[in-house]
Amino acid sequence: MRWAAVFATAHAWVNRLGAAKRAGRLDEELERLGRIPLLVVDEVGYIPFDPEAAALYFALISSRYERRAMIVSSNKTFSAWAEIFGDPVAVAAMVDRLVHHAEVILLKGDSYRLRGKGEEVLTGSKQR
Repeated sequence: MRWAAVFATAHAWVNRLGAAKRAGRLDEELERLGRIPLLVVDEVGYIPFDPEAAALYFALISSRYERRAMIVSSNKTFSAWAEIFGDPVAVAAMVDRLVHHAEVILLKGDSYRLRGKGEEVLTGSKQR
């Protein structure tokens, strides 16, 4: 069995949906994305969302709820998402839909990208 998946950052998805909304075809874009079995949304929480972007992200989650799969990665806990999206009520609805049938995987530990880089990368000081 072959699965189709599409990967993008959270902001790339929001930009894509924003362009569709401005063109008057948001519903069509959500429907088109709804035909993709798996969407991967990366980097939720690295950059805050404005209210319109938060609404578009909610529309994406809501349109896929109980229909299609999503993988969402974030460096923030769900409790911190209110800061990212600016609306605690919308965040509660988003998280409710995301975790209802989900397997939540919490990864702890040091970044693999920083492995072996030394303290100078983290503090900015050079050790000699």
